[in-house]
Amino acid sequence: MTTTLTAGRAGRPVGELLREWRDRRRISQLDLAISAEISTRHLSFVETGRSKPSRDMVLRLGEHLEVPLRERNRLLLAAGYAPAYPESGLGDPELAAVRQAVRQLMTSHEPYPAAVVDRGWNLVDANASVSIMTDLVSPTLMTPPVNVLRLTLHPEGMAPYVLNLGEWRAHLLGRLRRQVTQTADPVLTELLEELLTYPCDDPVPEVELPGPGDIFVPLRLRHDGVDLTFFSTVSTFGTPLDITVAELVIESFFPADTATAEYLRAHARHGME
Repeated sequence: MTTTLTAGRAGRPVGELLREWRDRRRISQLDLAISAEISTRHLSFVETGRSKPSRDMVLRLGEHLEVPLRERNRLLLAAGYAPAYPESGLGDPELAAVRQAVRQLMTSHEPYPAAVVDRGWNLVDANASVSIMTDLVSPTLMTPPVNVLRLTLHPEGMAPYVLNLGEWRAHLLGRLRRQVTQTADPVLTELLEELLTYPCDDPVPEVELPGPGDIFVPLRLRHDGVDLTFFSTVSTFGTPLDITVAELVIESFFPADTATAEYLRAHARHGME
């Protein structure tokens, strides 16, 4: 088992970091003080550096601000305390049950595609049916670590085969922007900036609005001359106390029509022959 030991951002004091998270969450000092059951005066002193928060106080404020576990460790370090949350390797014995659960979820989802990504949208695992998407891309994009957003939107990736590229691009970039806002992760910020440079000839909507009959943003994909339509669901672990587990995301794709479902079943049978 490994533990996050990185210092607070650029050595900044914990009060400054807490104030930044509070501003990012758009919560007033009064509202945070009430929810965390502390006085506004004490919170103000913590944010300005006039009072050093206890370890429990840092953890309490981090929880009420919904700070990601990785960033809570950084808050603790900035306050002079040891990190509280471990960061295990996915192959570590402690995560055997997690690996088994993830593999079971993906296998049971066959013949429909499912993939697991980490906090940076790097591919951690996938079931066999994901090949219906990865078969379309340049092999250079499949060199580990494989970033699924880059894989999807790159002109040598899935992009030429996505029939509603503008719509799907807006959906993915919107998710990434929200993640950047929630986590303040510089790696994700850099990834967003990179993806924005990729060409897209399809109109990109500024706001996601449903088309006729739409109840979700579909992924419309052409595979071997056949038009397929998917919708997806996202799953995370409900009560993680390990950074690695907290940052895992399982995305499962489902056929949005009968023709797509039949094609996927036939494709899976063909792959088994």
